[in-house]
Amino acid sequence: MRRRELILGAGATFALPVMVRALSASMPVIGFLSSASADAWASYLAGFRRGLKETGYVEGLNLAIEYRWAEGDYSMLAALASDLAGRRLAVIVTGGGPVPALAAKAATGTIPIVFAMGGDPVERGLIASLARPGGQITGVNFLTAQLNAKRLNLLHDLVPKAKRVGVLLNNKNPSLGPQTRDIEAAAPALGLQIKILHAATARELDAVLTKSQLGDAKALLTAADPYFAVERDRIVALVSRLALPAIYEEREFADTGGLMSYGADVGDSYREVGVYVGRILKGEKPDDLPIVQPTKFELVINLKTAKALGLTVPQVLLAQADEVIE
Repeated sequence: MRRRELILGAGATFALPVMVRALSASMPVIGFLSSASADAWASYLAGFRRGLKETGYVEGLNLAIEYRWAEGDYSMLAALASDLAGRRLAVIVTGGGPVPALAAKAATGTIPIVFAMGGDPVERGLIASLARPGGQITGVNFLTAQLNAKRLNLLHDLVPKAKRVGVLLNNKNPSLGPQTRDIEAAAPALGLQIKILHAATARELDAVLTKSQLGDAKALLTAADPYFAVERDRIVALVSRLALPAIYEEREFADTGGLMSYGADVGDSYREVGVYVGRILKGEKPDDLPIVQPTKFELVINLKTAKALGLTVPQVLLAQADEVIE
């Protein structure tokens, strides 16, 4: 007997598809495509659902969502986007960088797309301009990747004696080039040398986040990447063993035990995505919805981790912090 029959009983196996078709016919269905994982994106999904609720939509009540997760494997996104594009969807939401948005754009020229991403959507060819995106695409750009130079500066303020900094980058991320250039351009003004570390799998993370690979680097910057969010706990644990000061892109790293994070409130950015989806479901056109960008960025410092590292956080940094974890 099949698993569904064991759970539902033989009499229910015929009724289930009928029920699903009835639900689909009575409510809009949207797709959610991400390069990350459901676990890594849990807080962002909560923000997304808040935004939907603000516009009158509740998943399972008057809205259905089909999720597709690439689990950090960018090569899966084209197929996942094509699968969603072949379904009767009212909107496709993409998250986890520009690649899911580009995959969705390539898969459909008619279904509205609302993206959440940290890279530059104009530079990546997704939209015509921030004010008038053009076509069927709009979204939220929370500038994650563009903040790596600022993160390097904050790390320098924390450990000014460190002259060499390790930078963790995903060499499978199509945004690798711009991120590397921004970081390498910012380093000389701070008197820093950069040690680039590439990792795109769990095994590679284990291999590069070692004293032998870091050499004389005295601090670490983890660059913006959805896969690193998937491996958040692993990265924080490996860095903890190295006893190195480190800065990350998302506050969730600091919540997990990372020393410091700097970036937009990504959960709130996903709330904005939910609001835009609701507005499109109510009849507005993506081209009439300008790209949303954050006006505030948050610095989070984990003093428990600083104490474990034997670090005294300068008062100038503590004064800038939006949250201090004690």
